[in-house]
Amino acid sequence: MSKRLTKDDWLRGGFLALTESGSSALKAEPMARRMSTTKGSFYWHFADVPAFHSALLKEWESKAYADIVTQIDGEDSAAHKLRALGQIAVSGAPKEYGGIALEPAIRAWGRSDPDVAEAVARVDGLRMQYLSALMKDIGLTNPELVRILYASFIGMEDLTSRDGEVNGPAMGTLVDLILALYQ
Repeated sequence: MSKRLTKDDWLRGGFLALTESGSSALKAEPMARRMSTTKGSFYWHFADVPAFHSALLKEWESKAYADIVTQIDGEDSAAHKLRALGQIAVSGAPKEYGGIALEPAIRAWGRSDPDVAEAVARVDGLRMQYLSALMKDIGLTNPELVRILYASFIGMEDLTSRDGEVNGPAMGTLVDLILALYQ
């Protein structure tokens, strides 16, 4: 007897399908094939494909913002939080969620789906607000620095998803440079 799939199994499978095959793979039939089961299992957990997409986005939004803030808030200073944020940003999602390729895949999907674009905009807004507050705690009030650093997070993650290069040291250097310039 095969293992019964959970909603979380379907979501992880969806993230992997998105990173490997793009948003066209996020339909009931290709997902059922990928998960080696029937479409009935898919529809047991999701009313329809839009409900699956909505669940994927809700899970991504939580992991892409709230879970990261929870990790960082354990750091003892704003500078340490900024360094930790930089390292988390360039390390990507856990492998079972698509790894470093997940965020670029979500962003690519958002270019063709308005609901996904809204989710990306929400996460970007929350992240930039958090980053801005963090930098203000350090004494850095230039809003352009927030935008530059955030764009670096996104760009380095995209580069790593394509070329496999590790960007932790580069991000660490950028954060240290910003801190050195303004302290």
